[in-house]
Amino acid sequence: AKERVEVLNQADSLVFQTEKQLGEFGDKLPEDKKAPIESAIAELKEAHAAQDVDRCKAGIEALNQAFSAASQEMYQASQEAGGASAGPEAGQSGGEGDEEVTDVDFEEVNEEK
Repeated sequence: AKERVEVLNQADSLVFQTEKQLGEFGDKLPEDKKAPIESAIAELKEAHAAQDVDRCKAGIEALNQAFSAASQEMYQASQEAGGASAGPEAGQSGGEGDEEVTDVDFEEVNEEK
């Protein structure tokens, strides 16, 4: 009984999280990656509504795989698009920036004395 409740809760939570992420990042996903995720969500919702533990387990696995493939593609696209902006971050510790760095000492003053 405990496993049943845990699987159903996991399915419900995964559907919620995935729908939220699709709402935030769905416009960045190509349709060929988005459709399998939406299909897996629909299947998992049906399994959850039927409280079919085995179907929920299969649906969780399918949804994780579909979302993993899509998120990997999004990550690669962001790396390629952000490749030029990654340069300054890498150069911060190089000491050749335009900003002047000042080393400051400070003293804590206790005014209750």
